[in-house]
Amino acid sequence: MRKMMLALLVGLLALFARPFLDICNKIGVFKDLAEIEPGNCHLIKGIEYGSEDISILPGGLALISSGLKYPMLPKLAPDQPGQIFLVDLNKPTLRAEELRISRGFDVESFNPHGLSTYVEEDGTILVFVVNHPNYDSTVELFKFEEEHHSLTHLKTIRHNLLNNVNDIIAMSSHSFYATNDHYYSNHYLKILEFFLGLSLSNVVYYSPFEVKVVATGYGFLNGIDISVDGKYIFLAETAGRRIQVMKINPNHILIQIKSLTVEMAPDNLEVDPKTGDIWTSGCWNAWKMLLYNPENPPGSEAIRIENILSKDPKVTQVYVNNGTVLQGTSVAAVYKDILLIGTIFHKALYCELGRS
Repeated sequence: MRKMMLALLVGLLALFARPFLDICNKIGVFKDLAEIEPGNCHLIKGIEYGSEDISILPGGLALISSGLKYPMLPKLAPDQPGQIFLVDLNKPTLRAEELRISRGFDVESFNPHGLSTYVEEDGTILVFVVNHPNYDSTVELFKFEEEHHSLTHLKTIRHNLLNNVNDIIAMSSHSFYATNDHYYSNHYLKILEFFLGLSLSNVVYYSPFEVKVVATGYGFLNGIDISVDGKYIFLAETAGRRIQVMKINPNHILIQIKSLTVEMAPDNLEVDPKTGDIWTSGCWNAWKMLLYNPENPPGSEAIRIENILSKDPKVTQVYVNNGTVLQGTSVAAVYKDILLIGTIFHKALYCELGRS
């Protein structure tokens, strides 16, 4: 009987040991990195409670979502509504200015996540923002009024397929692709989905004429962006630690043509419009976000991926910090020689590339 019990115990340990180690690897329990700073780096004044996603307009104005409240992650200002900040990257010192939002929009429940901008032929700038009012999922469409430093709310988009939206890429003034980071909407089922490693995450194409799932079967899809030539969609598969390259079909279905493994859990993706390089960022020791302690904070990491469509893409670690400067990074984007790095719940940083 004792031998049977021992064999049963060994079998159970073998059954659960590998999933446990997989989870530990996903959240960086055993990872340790040396710090890297690519040049003179400075905190952006005016941002204290997150800079989760960044979209840079052609003239050097950056729009930044801030104040995300996401389940199981730290909330340094839980009672403060979310904000969209404007940063002019052409100025010698970067300072964030909150954009005013037009009357009629519920700013008190504003909980912005990913965002994307679209410039129409007449110069009108539209801003698509993923919003989680009361932990729901909507997409808010705004018009950016540059002269008045404000956002005019145009419409709220809801759909049952847009149930766990994380990030978004605008394809036109009325259509977009969006990632759902979970399949289930129930909070407890979401937790099980992640920790059991279920690959149920998907991408949805939305337009006023059709809404459909165009790719599925991934583990916690996160950031999304489009190639410079408009032929490919790039996806950050956070749980799988991969960048997925998807070809856009005429019917909007996405076909995977390549998968690149990276030594990190990628969050948002930003494509450099000049070089086509992909920039991404993430928290290399995410377990410290789940068990947040300001005395032992989570770290930050940003990487650049060059020539992802080639046979030999180049992945370069550009920025690493242990949390003393920047905690829990989520996005990296470049404009000329300036690298912006944002976080889920903390501050934002800019680095002057090549200057030290």
